[in-house]
Amino acid sequence: MPITRIGVIGAGAWGTALAKHLAEKGLLVRLWAYEREVVESIRASRENRLFLPGVMLPRSLAVTNILGEAVQDCDGLLFAVPSHVARPVLREMAPLLSSGIPVISATKGVEEDSLQLISQIMDDVLPRHMRDRILVLSGPSFAAEVSQGQPTALCLAGRDGELAAAFQAACMTSALRIYADSDLIGVQLGGALKNVMALAAGVVDGLGLGHNTRAALITRGLAEMVRLGTAMGADPRTFYGLSGVGDLVLTCTGTLSRNHTVGVRLGRGEKLETVLSGMQAVAEGVRTARAALGLARRSGVEMPIVQEINAVLFDGKSCRRAVTDLMERGAKPEKGIA
Repeated sequence: MPITRIGVIGAGAWGTALAKHLAEKGLLVRLWAYEREVVESIRASRENRLFLPGVMLPRSLAVTNILGEAVQDCDGLLFAVPSHVARPVLREMAPLLSSGIPVISATKGVEEDSLQLISQIMDDVLPRHMRDRILVLSGPSFAAEVSQGQPTALCLAGRDGELAAAFQAACMTSALRIYADSDLIGVQLGGALKNVMALAAGVVDGLGLGHNTRAALITRGLAEMVRLGTAMGADPRTFYGLSGVGDLVLTCTGTLSRNHTVGVRLGRGEKLETVLSGMQAVAEGVRTARAALGLARRSGVEMPIVQEINAVLFDGKSCRRAVTDLMERGAKPEKGIA
């Protein structure tokens, strides 16, 4: 199927960066922004000053705050809104969609109340005949670097292999390489849970605990991700790919990570409310932490790092006490995901 027209739903940093990439490749792209000031900024100066300042956007990139305009006559939609508003936006989209239009989720998160992944929300909200037209895009990718054309590799998963291959080809350039997959659950869990681990890694760095501690945190964090993913029906191998360990390492070590930055400030003694009040963009890991703990309990899976970061975020536990409690847990063997 020829893919020439794409609607990008969500004009945060990530949605804007993806829209820029696709427009520069030559696709006809319409970007939907909830915020009127984003639309006005892009139209006036070709810059999303609110979420991606300093990046010039091509004149071929159209922008609107009318959802119907963004989805009209598109070959596919790229969905990139924050996870906590995914359901209401999808509900508004549903009656506007033509029969069989593919929707690609680029949102990394879990709905806090329902504990559903974004593709599962789409299954609930969008017309039933679209179920096999849902794909997910994830992997190690800072929006700022994608917008600068830095080489990046992502994973695109879908139930329909031919459809995934078509969008794989449509999105790929010399700056963005896409790998196809079929594990929707694993790809989404990797993208969501790595944000929680990035909070914990930031706490480690904020406490000044050094490289050994961070390496242990990342490794054991990956073990927790694999453990939950396996319990939820994901392929454990997915977590050793781009959407798992790739995104985990990037977000736990990269200075551009919002979640890591939040963790660093918590480790230095700041209160969560103070940290979040000064942030324009969403740190998905804060909301996902609660959802991840809910998924762990529902699945009967032990996730001590997730448990401790929740205690720090929401129960007033000190960061140093949380680290001590992790280190003083009973001795265990290390056997893969054990």
